[in-house]
Amino acid sequence: MAQQVTTTQRLLDYIRGTSLRDDELLAELRAETAALPAGEAMQVMAEEGQLLALLVGLTGARSVLEIGTFTGYSTLCMARALPPGGELVTCDLTDRWPAIGAGYWARAGVADRIAVRIGDAVKTLAELTAERGPESFDFVFVDADKANYPRYYEESLALLRPGGLLVVDNTLFFGRAADPDMQDPDTAGVRELNAALHTDDRVDISLLTVADGITLVRKRP
Repeated sequence: MAQQVTTTQRLLDYIRGTSLRDDELLAELRAETAALPAGEAMQVMAEEGQLLALLVGLTGARSVLEIGTFTGYSTLCMARALPPGGELVTCDLTDRWPAIGAGYWARAGVADRIAVRIGDAVKTLAELTAERGPESFDFVFVDADKANYPRYYEESLALLRPGGLLVVDNTLFFGRAADPDMQDPDTAGVRELNAALHTDDRVDISLLTVADGITLVRKRP
């Protein structure tokens, strides 16, 4: 039995041709983001955006928390998947990048579902806990600075309702997570979170070997 599939460009093109349901608006935002310094590396893949939208729909989420907006591609994918009256709170350190996404959100007709919180994410998460109380979100997506992943996880888990889903991006981190010689703060943060998740009996987990590693975390009731 095959243990691993090597994703060649030919295979990736096939996957996108048979699975990706793209549209002009999403493609336009990806193209604008890719033109930014390190933009292509920092934005989620189109397939991942589609997966996030599917997961929001599957979980029946009405309230979504996103840590790390960047230009708002994943924000747009998830907001579109929300039902009428749903809300998405997205957090970023600066308003520079979310401002790019705001126009696309408006064109998609979902701007009224999205609230942007600017500032240090740890502080923002504490504010959300004070304002809304614990267990007030159905779905959380974490895709921010990796050194703080362990802190973001703990704060986010407290904000997630029992049975809710938390999705963590970049949990393989370009393969660095498996390389003991890589000891920079970002890699160490990812590695620390992965180790903590493995033994955390509050949750069920699955690390998907797609994109740059995506870990699904279900908070046990």
